[in-house]
Amino acid sequence: MRRRVLGKTGLKVTELALGTWGLSGDGYGAVPEAEQKAVIERARSQGITLFETADSYGCGRMESLLGETLGEDKAALFATKLGTDRESSTKRFDPAYLAEALQRSEERLRREKLDIVLLHNPSAETIRKGEATDWLKELVKNGRIATWGVSASNRETAEAALDQEAPLLSLPYNAFNASDVKVLGPRLKKAGTGLLAHSVLLYGLLCSQWPNDKVFDEADHRHDRWTDDAFKTRLVQLNALRPLVGDTIPTMRAAALRFALCNPRVKSVLLGPRSVQQLDQLVREAGKPPYVTESQLTALENRLSTLGAGA
Repeated sequence: MRRRVLGKTGLKVTELALGTWGLSGDGYGAVPEAEQKAVIERARSQGITLFETADSYGCGRMESLLGETLGEDKAALFATKLGTDRESSTKRFDPAYLAEALQRSEERLRREKLDIVLLHNPSAETIRKGEATDWLKELVKNGRIATWGVSASNRETAEAALDQEAPLLSLPYNAFNASDVKVLGPRLKKAGTGLLAHSVLLYGLLCSQWPNDKVFDEADHRHDRWTDDAFKTRLVQLNALRPLVGDTIPTMRAAALRFALCNPRVKSVLLGPRSVQQLDQLVREAGKPPYVTESQLTALENRLSTLGAGA
């Protein structure tokens, strides 16, 4: 398992990480606890050292399961997110609330000092206010956490985080959603900000395994994510990725994953498997450098532009 330095944090992480939102059952439907635990154990046995979660995933159950399984494994690094209050269904980033949430996360993860604490999808206005980021900076200064960052959903929030000198960002990044990272690239490099990439398979869309009339269960977040027309358009746009599949890139899933891995700004890619089988497929198909050649990337960008996907 190859590793990369997570920017100026100095942390050395595996380029593949285990993200646990899908595993929690919150986004796609329930996953048996035995399978959840098996995926975590399998990820660690595969050499993965970075495990990403949130205090809201499964109402804290994913943190607890990580703590029970890997809490004493000092080689395992935990990145958890704070700021989603499941009880009130609101976002809360006031230091008083965050302090209580942090203590609960420490207890569930069974760590006196957490490796990475991220603000969980705050608004740009929240970041600019500085209250939450100042609180995190003080935690690092006092040795309570190793480093901090922001899990953002858009460029505006990411730019606000960079203005606050966030040492770490987590951003959606995939072949259909690459423009934000591309624009932010020079700032990330200059600041030495570590970048985690999430949504690299675009919730499974880029695996290209769905028919045009695919229907998602109501418990699945994708049920309301795309309109029928938008969904069909995205399926057509998948044709931009297909030419990447060949002798060295076996599947569309592999092509999407390697697109994220080939960006030097990305330090770790957050995988979201819901089973051991899915995890094994992702690890096997990640391949090795060079993940995608420069000529392949240029051709891909041209095809994406032609189809209106806009990488």
